[in-house]
Amino acid sequence: MTLLILGLVLWTVAHAFKRIAPGPRAALQDRMGDASKGIFAVVLLLSVVLMVIGYRGADSAFYWGRSAATTGINNLLMLVAVALYGVGNSKSRLREKMRHPMLWGTVIWSVSHILVNGDSASLILFGWIAVWALAEMALINRAVTDYTPWKGGSAAGDIRLAVIAIVLYAVIAGIHTWLGYYPFGG
Repeated sequence: MTLLILGLVLWTVAHAFKRIAPGPRAALQDRMGDASKGIFAVVLLLSVVLMVIGYRGADSAFYWGRSAATTGINNLLMLVAVALYGVGNSKSRLREKMRHPMLWGTVIWSVSHILVNGDSASLILFGWIAVWALAEMALINRAVTDYTPWKGGSAAGDIRLAVIAIVLYAVIAGIHTWLGYYPFGG
């Protein structure tokens, strides 16, 4: 669990640094230019590696198991989460109505994985990520007060978003299956 928690701390610090310490972040950007973005990218990659290794190696207590109901709910929530990840770059009408679609998608992704897995490592990993996403929204809202919603969504944009989300969902399900985590069984 130590590697899992270390990965989560690195993830949180790397993402929150810009919002919590804007002065030092700007100074780093001024001193290093775009190379500072590379440093944060490496830290984030390292955090993901640590989370994966820590999660896979965790000795977890199980509180509930997979069932047909939790699997079905998880799959539906995951389709919504995948769609929300794309909303911010889409030309859908939903983009006009949401300020943080990717972060909301992260919250839904986290909740769906807690629901279907039911073990302590999942509660720590996905619970932390959900709390991080909610905190990140609050930090962004506090820092960016002049938000203007995007305008210009269309029905064609909605359809395009839905098709792309379904295709990406199928790819993600295929990768899960390839890795030995069949997402459709109870």
